[in-house]
Amino acid sequence: MTPSSKPLYSHALPEIENWLTDQGCQRNREDISQWKVSRSDWSAELYLDVDSIVVDYASADGTEIQRSFRYSLSRSDLEEVIFAGP
Repeated sequence: MTPSSKPLYSHALPEIENWLTDQGCQRNREDISQWKVSRSDWSAELYLDVDSIVVDYASADGTEIQRSFRYSLSRSDLEEVIFAGP
């Protein structure tokens, strides 16, 4: 796998898919660009857009927030910010 310090745009799509799976994400069977992940206090839908990952978070208290992260960020940085939750 491409080193985690490299920008996500330098990773092949199968590597990105494996990375998301390793983080506990599940791909939407109807739209392969959408993924879901759940944690104890939040859940999120991730969308692999053209130039970024768009994340729609829902907290256990009902709060919703959307964030967008560019593929120019490293995989390790994206892992920290996306999977830390809203």
